[in-house]
Amino acid sequence: MKNAIKRLFSKEVFMRIVLPIILVIALVIIGLFSFHRPVKNLNPDEAKTRAENFINDNLMQSGSKATIKETTTEYGLYKFKIDVVSDVVESYLSKDGKLFFPQALNIDETVKTAADATGANGAAGKPAPAATVSVKSAKPTVELFVMSYCPYGTQIEKGILPVLAALGNKINFQLKFCSYAMHGQKELNENLTQYCIQKEQNGKLSPYLKCFLESSESTACLDSAKVDKTKLAACVSKTDSSFKVTSNFTDNIGYQGKYPGFEVDKAANDKYKVGGSPTLVINGQEIAGARDSASLLATICSAFNTQPKECEATLSSAAPAAGFGSGTATAGTAAAGCE
Repeated sequence: MKNAIKRLFSKEVFMRIVLPIILVIALVIIGLFSFHRPVKNLNPDEAKTRAENFINDNLMQSGSKATIKETTTEYGLYKFKIDVVSDVVESYLSKDGKLFFPQALNIDETVKTAADATGANGAAGKPAPAATVSVKSAKPTVELFVMSYCPYGTQIEKGILPVLAALGNKINFQLKFCSYAMHGQKELNENLTQYCIQKEQNGKLSPYLKCFLESSESTACLDSAKVDKTKLAACVSKTDSSFKVTSNFTDNIGYQGKYPGFEVDKAANDKYKVGGSPTLVINGQEIAGARDSASLLATICSAFNTQPKECEATLSSAAPAAGFGSGTATAGTAAAGCE
């Protein structure tokens, strides 16, 4: 739940775009209602209790608890410092106790940060340099951890498929799965399908994924990729039995919070402390970077002792849209994940 709360307070997606708009609208509404009729405001202790109860009853997972450490007043709102699973975050509550804001943005600071980033990149809209790998090898090992229905996992998969086509057997690519599933039994089933295609019919994985990431229609994509369904079914059954995927789901065993476990790649998850989808590990080094094909190619190629000519391929610098289907990404998804 800690990661879920972090997403709630994340500046990358919600805070940068949606929250400032909501905050402005909310403050206008507060002003209008205050002008037309008297409003009963909460005192600080009442506000603290209301906010704490709201967070713990609606935002925290069972077994986790948030505690408000400090209550002050700022810009006509109650401001709280909240201890959320060992992280301290700031949040706001309207004085009547009706509107809760995960975080507010300081306009001047935000504008300055954006200006500094623009200056560092040379020009507005110019992408930042691709992430680089410090651990080099003759044949880099690329491990991509995803949840098969995570929109940000599918986003990076769409970005990396052209890279795999360009580099071929110059790298050792391994698609792996997070040790829990956030999207129900369908994700457990799809994880098993993709795991088995890679394990026993590896040449069919990229064609299958290309179809699946576009349409999300597994059965049709098995046909279009010419996957041997008999062989696949045997592998899925054996893997499911070995790791007790379905039985643990049914019997509510091995859950991580409210999410069912998927322990096929658990050892690798534990080794790298994988915290969500997507997680990219190259030569044992976790890499956070852009999800467009050009950036992923540059990042992976930085892991070679000597880069092969395939690294000169020209690939798209437009980040794919999150989720299934085609198109390019909207602002704010570059660092988003399912955690």
